[in-house]
Amino acid sequence: MKHLWLLPWILQAALTTVASTPAQFRVAASLDVALVPADFPVGFCLLTTGPRQYVAYYDRERRMTVASRALDSDTWQYQVLPSKIGWDSHNYITMAIDGVGQLHVSGNMHNVPLIYFRTEQPGNITTLTKRTMTGESEDRVCYPAFLTGPRGELIFTYRDGGSGNGRRFYNQYDSEAGIWTRLLKGSLLDGEGLRNAYPLGPTRGPDGWFHLVWVWRDTPDCATNHHLSHARSKDLVHWESVFGQALELPIKLAEQSAWVDPVPSGGGIVNGCEKLFFDSEDRPIITYHKADADGNMQIYAARPEAGQWVRHVLTDWEQRVEFSGRGSMGFLGIKISGLSRVEPGILTMTYRHRDYGSGRLVLDEQTLQRLDRKVTVTPEFPAELNRLQSDFEGMQIQRKGDLGASGDPKLRYILQWETLGPNNDHPRQPPLPSPSMLRLITLRVNE
Repeated sequence: MKHLWLLPWILQAALTTVASTPAQFRVAASLDVALVPADFPVGFCLLTTGPRQYVAYYDRERRMTVASRALDSDTWQYQVLPSKIGWDSHNYITMAIDGVGQLHVSGNMHNVPLIYFRTEQPGNITTLTKRTMTGESEDRVCYPAFLTGPRGELIFTYRDGGSGNGRRFYNQYDSEAGIWTRLLKGSLLDGEGLRNAYPLGPTRGPDGWFHLVWVWRDTPDCATNHHLSHARSKDLVHWESVFGQALELPIKLAEQSAWVDPVPSGGGIVNGCEKLFFDSEDRPIITYHKADADGNMQIYAARPEAGQWVRHVLTDWEQRVEFSGRGSMGFLGIKISGLSRVEPGILTMTYRHRDYGSGRLVLDEQTLQRLDRKVTVTPEFPAELNRLQSDFEGMQIQRKGDLGASGDPKLRYILQWETLGPNNDHPRQPPLPSPSMLRLITLRVNE
């Protein structure tokens, strides 16, 4: 009967959703790509561009591989690259297409020299060749990401250094010359050798600004995250606070105008928990979790209002959730989704809590106060995609969305496969699950 007093609150949360509507999409087709490791999770990549589609993954022998097909064909072409993964779940793969159609691939890095490939002939993955970029600060690379700049240019960002001691760099690519140069003279975020930033974004918002959200972290221990922060830019070169105060680069912890919430180290925030959403007035809303004054874990939503970041507490829980550890972590005791708009003026988000179970919050968009009311939430994916194929204990469904676009607003693609959960980047002992089939799922709008 432990925690029986929690049941009314849980039941109330459960009543906020009516999930009687069909899924937003139906499965139109499924195409096998390859067998992949199922004994640990790591991020793969899907990129649809024009008439071609690319998938980057680690094959059953843990080799980095790129598969390619024409959209009107079910036949894959494969190219194995000279890079092999161990057990590190940080080592995802990402891709991009530049202005002249060359494919760029980067991944399998966690504080190791840059691993980056580029085709020599557009659309021909057999010409993928390993390369450097600027040649500077490329010896301890992790968290690679490609993004599109304000003029459509290809940008590459990565962290140089380790957890608790790192800098964030941005490169820009000249498609005609085939040359990478620094977008900024130095780094964008600098931990001064004492900490490093874990950023979300930059994300281009409906207001036309690029928004960057981050937390600082002092050591490899995930408990040492602190100081939720935000900055924005029109050109990715000149940065300012959400209230228009210019920020000197590189941005450091002491820049208080970037602070959203000065959560202390050990205060219950963790990198990756923060989510960015834009309300109907194009104002950024950042949701996250941290401990309250009594040490109990709560969910918060912060938004710029009347010249300051206003932090709204969304829960009234009476339980602590304390966590620590290093490497790729599993469930910490608290996990939250981002916000979504289910109807005009009504927002919702989901949570999972070690003591309170799983539930859904419903918020008034204007006040960001919790509402006790029902909402209709349309599932994004059909139920058949939520059924595990493997009967090996502990398996989980992994999905990855498309970095590109199908060209048809009623059609989208995702990758799906199954793995065990994270294991702090350490090898697992047998018995291990058999390799999982990586599948390309074609989804069509349910009409």
